[in-house]
Amino acid sequence: MGHNWINGEWEQGNGKRLEIKNPATAEIEETVFEADDLQVKKAAESAYLAFSSNSWRYNFKLRKKVLEKAASILEEKAEKVATIESIDTGKPIKEARVDVEDVVHCLRYYAGLIPDSLSKTLKMEDGTESEIKSEPIGVCGLIVPWNFPLLLGVWKLAPALAAGNAVVFKPSELTPMSMIEFTKALIEAGIPDGIFNFVIGGREVGQAIVENPMVKKISFTGSVETGKRIYQRCAEDLKKVSLELGGKSPLIVWNDVDIEKTAEWAVFGALFNQGEVCVAAPRLLLHQDIYDPFKKVLLEKISQVNIGDPLKEGTEFGPLISESHVKKVTAYIEKGLEGGASLLYGGKVLAEKKGYFIEPAVFEEVDQSMEIVQEEIFGPVITLQSFETKEEAVELANGTNYGLAAGIFTESSERGRWIAERLEAGIIWINSYHTPYVDAPWGGVKQSGIGRELGPEGLISFTEYKHVNKSVSIDSLGWYQFKR
Repeated sequence: MGHNWINGEWEQGNGKRLEIKNPATAEIEETVFEADDLQVKKAAESAYLAFSSNSWRYNFKLRKKVLEKAASILEEKAEKVATIESIDTGKPIKEARVDVEDVVHCLRYYAGLIPDSLSKTLKMEDGTESEIKSEPIGVCGLIVPWNFPLLLGVWKLAPALAAGNAVVFKPSELTPMSMIEFTKALIEAGIPDGIFNFVIGGREVGQAIVENPMVKKISFTGSVETGKRIYQRCAEDLKKVSLELGGKSPLIVWNDVDIEKTAEWAVFGALFNQGEVCVAAPRLLLHQDIYDPFKKVLLEKISQVNIGDPLKEGTEFGPLISESHVKKVTAYIEKGLEGGASLLYGGKVLAEKKGYFIEPAVFEEVDQSMEIVQEEIFGPVITLQSFETKEEAVELANGTNYGLAAGIFTESSERGRWIAERLEAGIIWINSYHTPYVDAPWGGVKQSGIGRELGPEGLISFTEYKHVNKSVSIDSLGWYQFKR
């Protein structure tokens, strides 16, 4: 069996051979083959023909049935899929289980949003009647990264399919295995041939999807640099685009908090999924009155984080995704030291372990202009800065090109609201962090992206509006009525 699902059949890719490695052991777990340009073209053509047949786009009951059944199938296979996700990405198994639970919930949520009709009728002042229709866009290209391949994949797939679109889906070439299992669930659930197509590959495959004229929308999650290239290329054909890009999120800690509990949240905010999270909060902004005691507790808690085999129940921190990513993170640590920052903790590669393990790193004495403060490292590198006033906290928090997420910890609801209103971020948590809610929008501002996923907004982003105006009589004067 091949690993690419195109027009209702499994195909072996005609492109280059890929070795899928377990980041915890650096050993090869699976070998797959990328799709080539012709296979991507075939996937787009089959999606276009399946969409054009109207058997999916106008069959609301079928769409609901497929999403609900896929959710049930995945729920039954939850432990198997979570294990695959943990091996594929290096994330602790307990986190992978939560991902699968969230995926099941997401599928059922969007199945529940599928209405019996996507139109409404309005009576206009001139006596005419207008029908406002919400229609699917057509063929959508969905491209997801390696850190949450299953969850982020379904965040796009569920609303795209619920809205009646056909899909060409590309996972990261580093982590395709859990989405292969999800593809099997969709097939078993009865997804029509051609409506969902799955192609494996790297940048070339992604580029082929973006450039295909039959693909009318691109939804991409990944780096700012790649997002900009996609945006520029889509502008040539005026394709619709949704981009969920990088982040360098701040966590603001006021002097009225419980230090022990807030430090736990800070560790979670910065180190969840090894810090390989777009909304991770590696920039800790601490009120000067609690800077020293908070730092002490924070370092104690980081030193107690259990680093190890992601398949073991007690593991809290697994390996990074690849050897090249370890090199990227350690290069940033070196830049921090060269720039004059003080390394308080960690930052060492754990050479005694077989996989791609590294200690979390904590810096202080950092300047706002430093690369470790300004750039998304996408790994476990934390910076500490102090502030005195609300205004200073907001200025530091907003002082990067990113605007995806932010966190605020304070006992004052008024202060929390005041700060939140002034933060340039699409997602803000007050006295918690990281939790996504499927019924609320997710996305960023500035260079963190365009558009929103999740919630009703996520469904709307995969639709077009059509206005059909009907006159009750042909006796009207047309444009002559304006000659007054």
